[in-house]
Amino acid sequence: MNIQVLGTGCPKCKSLEKATREVVAQNNIDATITKVDDIMEIMKFNIMTTPALVIDGKVVVKGRVPSMDELKQLLTNKIYFL
Repeated sequence: MNIQVLGTGCPKCKSLEKATREVVAQNNIDATITKVDDIMEIMKFNIMTTPALVIDGKVVVKGRVPSMDELKQLLTNKIYFL
């Protein structure tokens, strides 16, 4: 699984990256996590608000930090929703 955390470095962006890494570690999820902070790269995903979470190329969360439970559901069940 390829996970990208999109954000320029604001507190919410850092929080989403930290929470994502925690859920991946706690659940032994085989994933590569990449932090994308280049605004030109972020714009390629057609999002206007950060943070955003991209799983296998699909934007699944944007403009907010999901709960740990929601992150776990997204990452373990591959249920993608906005």
